[in-house]
Amino acid sequence: MTAQTRTRSDLPPVGRPQGTDAVLLTVALVAVSTSGPLIAATAAPALAIAFWRNAMAAGVLVPAALLTCRDELRSLDRRERRLTLLAGLFLALHFATWIPALSYTSVASATALVATQPVWAALLSNALGVPVGRRVWLGIAVAMSGAVLLTGADLSVSGEALVGDGLALAGGAFAALYMTAGSEVRRSVSTTTYTALCYSTTALLLLPVCLVGGQALSGYDADDWLKLAALTAGAQLLGHSLFNRVLKTTNPTVVSLSILLEIPGAALIAALFLDQTPPLLAVPAAVLLVAGLALVIRAGTSPSLPVE
Repeated sequence: MTAQTRTRSDLPPVGRPQGTDAVLLTVALVAVSTSGPLIAATAAPALAIAFWRNAMAAGVLVPAALLTCRDELRSLDRRERRLTLLAGLFLALHFATWIPALSYTSVASATALVATQPVWAALLSNALGVPVGRRVWLGIAVAMSGAVLLTGADLSVSGEALVGDGLALAGGAFAALYMTAGSEVRRSVSTTTYTALCYSTTALLLLPVCLVGGQALSGYDADDWLKLAALTAGAQLLGHSLFNRVLKTTNPTVVSLSILLEIPGAALIAALFLDQTPPLLAVPAAVLLVAGLALVIRAGTSPSLPVE
């Protein structure tokens, strides 16, 4: 059996999530929507926040994996270990590119470009043996137009802004690679084992980046530590982990596309708790995001969908 044949049979097709997966995706989206507002309200360096949310999550999951999944940890084969480490690397690279991008370009540009994640996921899905049809691409285009409309993307041509735009674009690609690698691992590895190893890897890789970059890892007040704990419990342990749970039976293109709904979700939470008024285009943009996701799901489950 070739690697391509194995991947073709392992990767879930693009289509409607199962009933349980749809519920879990909804809960995960609500959880990750708290990420942006919490980060904005926390007085700590951005990469330090990324480190602590992964380190704290690993501190919860590693003991749980050692207690409940010890036999599975011992039995992981080379491919499973390699893909898990790769997923952790891609997640660390996502944080290390997307967050610094905000220092070079506008929030609007960075958000719109990192939102290209579903495009990269679809390309990867196609390359790994699960072709993406025209209707799926149409749904992705509709959803992406909603993301651009909501962020009001204003891509600049200045040298510094181009660096930021490039970093944000890379952040979207690394997020798609993280999802795709995780989907492969989740075929045979439990959520607890996978997330414990993945988040640990991400934290260990971000630690030297923070130290070299002079990102303060301590000295925060009690309120900021509470916000870091809330970020870990919500966006990381509940949000990311549920996305990883769903990857077992749902194609990473669909999961990546659904994550775009985090944008209006975060805007709503920021409006309620941080007094940040959402833009007037938030409602039509959210409609486009939902419509795009619906098109992808409908296309993936249609028997007449062209697969090439």
